[in-house]
Amino acid sequence: MTIAENQSNAENQGIFYRWLNRIERIDNAIPNPALLFVVLAFLVLLLSALVSWADLSVKHPGTGETIRAVNLLSVDGLHKILGGLITNFTGFAPLGVVLVAILGISVAEASGLISAVMRLLVLSAPKKLLTVVIVFAGVLSHMASDVGYVLLIPLAAMLFLAVGRHPLVGLAAAFAGVSGGFSANLLIGPTDALLAGLTQEAARIIDPAYLVTPAANYYFMAASALLVTALGTWVTEAIVAPRLGDYKGEAKQESLEKLSSDEKRGMWFTSIVALLFVGFILWGTVPADGFLRDPKTGSLLKSPFLSGIVAFIFAGGVLLGLAYGIGARTFKKADDVINAMENSMKTMSVYLVLAFFAAQFVAFFNWTNLGIILAVEGAELLRGMQLSGVTLIIAFVVLSIVLDLFIGSASAKWAVMAPVFVPMMMLLGYSPELTQAAYRIGDSVCNIITPLMSYFPLIVAFAQKYEPKAGIGTIMAMMMPYSIAFFIGWTLFLIVWFYLGLPLGPGADLFYETKPAT
Repeated sequence: MTIAENQSNAENQGIFYRWLNRIERIDNAIPNPALLFVVLAFLVLLLSALVSWADLSVKHPGTGETIRAVNLLSVDGLHKILGGLITNFTGFAPLGVVLVAILGISVAEASGLISAVMRLLVLSAPKKLLTVVIVFAGVLSHMASDVGYVLLIPLAAMLFLAVGRHPLVGLAAAFAGVSGGFSANLLIGPTDALLAGLTQEAARIIDPAYLVTPAANYYFMAASALLVTALGTWVTEAIVAPRLGDYKGEAKQESLEKLSSDEKRGMWFTSIVALLFVGFILWGTVPADGFLRDPKTGSLLKSPFLSGIVAFIFAGGVLLGLAYGIGARTFKKADDVINAMENSMKTMSVYLVLAFFAAQFVAFFNWTNLGIILAVEGAELLRGMQLSGVTLIIAFVVLSIVLDLFIGSASAKWAVMAPVFVPMMMLLGYSPELTQAAYRIGDSVCNIITPLMSYFPLIVAFAQKYEPKAGIGTIMAMMMPYSIAFFIGWTLFLIVWFYLGLPLGPGADLFYETKPAT
């Protein structure tokens, strides 16, 4: 049964809970997620024809190029669809990441390593800190590419079930940290460098010598990591956990018995291999000329290590799983390892079907240029409202949120928005770093409630392991309180930061002084 159906006293719940239950029921009435993406793909085809026939066009703010809608309901469009059907699927960004990571993790899981580690964590850590640890780990996971989606979220569900709590509460807490707090982090990551480069190019439209570093928002985002952790923990315990109640599903709770002698030996084997594996990574990343750094620049931000992080997840899962399986004697022959991988792929069948249709929809939407047209038109509308100060910051965050519902990629949206808003804000006296910080809030808070986010189908698949009837509505209703809390709390945090006049990062002030013409 669905979560909403589990609420036996729904008539006695508060208005907010009843509203969430209604969202779940309505959104779960939407067809199967795979069918939904089929419908959306056909709607995009129809819309592309209508917008194309209306000859609606915009000028790309960065290149000045005229952008028109591409009609996919045409002979050329048909050829493009036929030619791209396979490559759309095989090139779908999350697909390879998920499958490769799951292959490695499956070895660790089948060996019993994950279960053993989970039991150690649960037996040694206070239960009251479990939610805080999960949300905070989700925030920090951004440094390791998409590991949070494929490893932390399902692991959090398993951990909560192990301590007798609803597994979807753990899933929600992890998802909130991983995706809802996407930009917050204590460390500088690849996203910081990518956005900073786009911001700098936009700033140089006004000031050709302007420099934006990857640390441009570091102070603000590091503080935001603590804020997101606090907000995520509060929402989990005060809203999500009471709403979901006790778990009544059929998934079995992991045993919390102490480790046996075989399991302890397996943990010793795993510890030795883990030290060697970590030592190998440190050998390649710590020295300035490390072999896992960028061979041209020596940078770690754009290094083979970070770009190949999924390969390290795969290798780590296999190596640690093998070490534990041999030590604990859960792996007796090589076929056991291969069987573990094969079984993990069987459980991913739902996601594979979802990914196929989601990939077609995303490709169609990108081919039509509808995303760029929507972004530019929305940007022009906000600019025409002639807002200033805090009102402008709030409006810009809201616009970023709206666009995030249509365009999932942070860099794709910023590539279109930055050339419009960074120069405009500079002319109004606000720094490019402030504009970027406001954008990052809007880009993050609604990731967890939009089905168009690349990993959303995967989250639905994870939830269905514990609630077979869970659907898009289940996840949206469960995550809505986080989005609301993050939007209000994070935006107010930026406003307070703005009024206090604190720098956003090293050398990154809030204001920009327009240089007089010479």
